[in-house]
Amino acid sequence: MSFIWMLVVGGIIGWLAGLITRRNIPGGIIGNIIAGFIGAWLGGITLGDWGPDIGGFAIIPAIIDSIILVLIVSFIMRRIRPGNRIHA
Repeated sequence: MSFIWMLVVGGIIGWLAGLITRRNIPGGIIGNIIAGFIGAWLGGITLGDWGPDIGGFAIIPAIIDSIILVLIVSFIMRRIRPGNRIHA
């Protein structure tokens, strides 16, 4: 049951990061869950485990690093899309 709870919380963290940045996360709900998990992992490494803990995630660092992750991924996706190539 705790794994399902982690999926739900990870999805919500990724969804919040997408809402705050107003960027689409590739992959829909799966992309939200992945962004939430990776953001929570990076948040624990870079910012520590401070703030409220829900579902095994320190929420504040997880959201902050998920926002950074969503911005980086959306920037990369814009650069590699075929229609956005810069011709020299």
